[in-house]
Amino acid sequence: MTKDTCLFCKIVKRDIPAKIVFEDNKILAFEDIRPQAPVHIVIIPKYHIDRISDANEENIHLIGSLMLAAGNIARSRKIDASGYRIVVNCNKDGGQEVYHLHLHLLGGRPMTWPPG
Repeated sequence: MTKDTCLFCKIVKRDIPAKIVFEDNKILAFEDIRPQAPVHIVIIPKYHIDRISDANEENIHLIGSLMLAAGNIARSRKIDASGYRIVVNCNKDGGQEVYHLHLHLLGGRPMTWPPG
């Protein structure tokens, strides 16, 4: 996957519209187009990394920033008290469809285990 063909890079560049719920200089978060819960937010770094297994020591602060953003968005969506799930899919068997590192923030309903 290259930055030129990556769906999420195109959203960062505003070439593809998205319902943005949070943005700073490193992170963009938007509503998932196929929500799996009442709250389903996709949180991405603006810097392209294909998958979590490609992250390295240089990305440690970025990964932390993604997690902090997820918590802040959960609070803003008022799902922090009832609970929520953060999911990172990696590669085909892990359910990754877009090869740009991203978190799914899911909440607003009880989550089951195992997830599926």
